[in-house]
Amino acid sequence: MPDLLDPSEIMFTPFEPKTKNRYIMYIEGIPAYLIKTANRPTIAFETIELDHINVKRYVKGKGSWEELEITLYDPVVPSAAQAVMEWVRLSHESVTGRDGYTDFYKKDVTINVLGPVGDKVEEWTLKGTWITNATFGDLDWANATDPVDVTLTLRYDYAILQF
Repeated sequence: MPDLLDPSEIMFTPFEPKTKNRYIMYIEGIPAYLIKTANRPTIAFETIELDHINVKRYVKGKGSWEELEITLYDPVVPSAAQAVMEWVRLSHESVTGRDGYTDFYKKDVTINVLGPVGDKVEEWTLKGTWITNATFGDLDWANATDPVDVTLTLRYDYAILQF
């Protein structure tokens, strides 16, 4: 008769979940403490359909890293809006219409997920990151409590999960 209870399944196993509030995101030119929310990377694969007689088969196609959205606090000093516009101006100068080289505006971004004592338990490196959309937040005469946010949509070439 097979053994129904495995001792490793009934004994306590130490488990420490990663939490959403323990992370630091590093972007050159933007202080890390201004980053309020961020997504971790997402990858999606195309599907290739293969026809064979009267059936279909599927295989994986090219992978595409999805855009990532982050939200920044926008204090008086240092101004997140100003920091974002400095990055935007590296790719497009709105006054002159001049565009920049990719070497100027593409940056590597690092996301460190932290453990309960502040140790790095996960590290992502986003290679070739640049801004595809910058939203500088809403203003409202009736709202005296909510801080102004800046929301960025970032495109990157690929992501590396270091550990």
